[in-house]
Amino acid sequence: MRKDGSSFIGLSPELKAFIRMHFADDPERLLLSASRYPEMDVPFAIDQIIARRQIREKLPVWFAEEEIVFPSRLSTEQCSSENTARYKQGLLRGECFCDLTGGLGVDTFYLAQKAKKGIYVERFTEYCAAAEHNFKVLGAGNIQVMQGNAEELAGHLSADTFYLDPARRAKDNKRVFALTDCEPDVVQLKSLLLERCRRMIVKVSPMADVEETLRLLPETSEVHVVSVRNECKELLFVLDPAIRRLDDGEVRICAVNLRPEETEQCFSFIRKEEKAAKLQTATEVKRFLYEPHAALLKSGAFKLIACRLGIEKLHQHSHLYTSDRYCADFPGRSFTVDRTVDFSGRLLKELKKEIPQANLSTRNFPITVAEFRKRSGIKDGGAVYLFATTLSCERRVVIECHKAERTAEIR
Repeated sequence: MRKDGSSFIGLSPELKAFIRMHFADDPERLLLSASRYPEMDVPFAIDQIIARRQIREKLPVWFAEEEIVFPSRLSTEQCSSENTARYKQGLLRGECFCDLTGGLGVDTFYLAQKAKKGIYVERFTEYCAAAEHNFKVLGAGNIQVMQGNAEELAGHLSADTFYLDPARRAKDNKRVFALTDCEPDVVQLKSLLLERCRRMIVKVSPMADVEETLRLLPETSEVHVVSVRNECKELLFVLDPAIRRLDDGEVRICAVNLRPEETEQCFSFIRKEEKAAKLQTATEVKRFLYEPHAALLKSGAFKLIACRLGIEKLHQHSHLYTSDRYCADFPGRSFTVDRTVDFSGRLLKELKKEIPQANLSTRNFPITVAEFRKRSGIKDGGAVYLFATTLSCERRVVIECHKAERTAEIR
């Protein structure tokens, strides 16, 4: 329901014009001037403005449609992005799916593009009203909206794929990360749901511990670690009804970095492969340096990546890699090394004279990036990259490099 008690039937031409006119205004000042617009539901309009700002880059297709209604600001904070929602399309099985935690409806909408029928379930009436309206606006006619709790409806629904994105906020509105602290309680629901589907997909916080979540969800066959532009966004656990307790070493991990303007970077492996891999460390920094993307770091494939690609790790705990021959398939960023120097207090003072501006990272190093910048005076940005790290011989170094140009390096 809206603040004036009316339902989500749509946005009037006057309200849409008001949102356009005040889109860039300060919300607090706009609220204070509400008396100037007696015929307008200003608080509701402000909620729509803030929500639209939040999804501008996240959901460009939805942002482009003025008729879309947002039931709350929180709904846009918690929803999936267009990129991650499209990625989940590839995880569907069968012709019918059920999203038991509908929310804003972003995942439901994109999953419905790859299925004959979708079922959207949401406990809040105002969210259901908004979703039904938005699905019509977006032309998604194959989605059935159902109001109710997932726990209450789970035993009455069947689908080829069940999808759940449990709410990660406690009753006091604080963020939670452990699966058992989220609502609905997937651990309690999973047995019932797995009897009524071919596949179950559970989205958990990117901050969640993979080991602990696998312990809670032993039916997991795959884990998808999804980052967007090198920022870890989602952990997706795929549960199989045929599995009752899989040895976690057999679980497949897919670490994916979605890059909208480029080809996605994916590294897939079985967990036991990483456990069996031998650590390959370098004795020195070679011609090229590699930094894994965020999803790969979260996946924990630290030894296996070096074995598969024929590169070496700088140190067991540094998570940086090197090689003399360029590795074009590395899932992350690649750099050409310009020089490697031993770290010292004197070096910090000298670096600014030569490098006044640089992109700085510290890996397995005794001081933070902030402290390094403070003591050296080097400003952020530019074309130079500095990595302060520790080598396998425990030598602390600063590596100066620039981004590798693939076409130039492979010649």
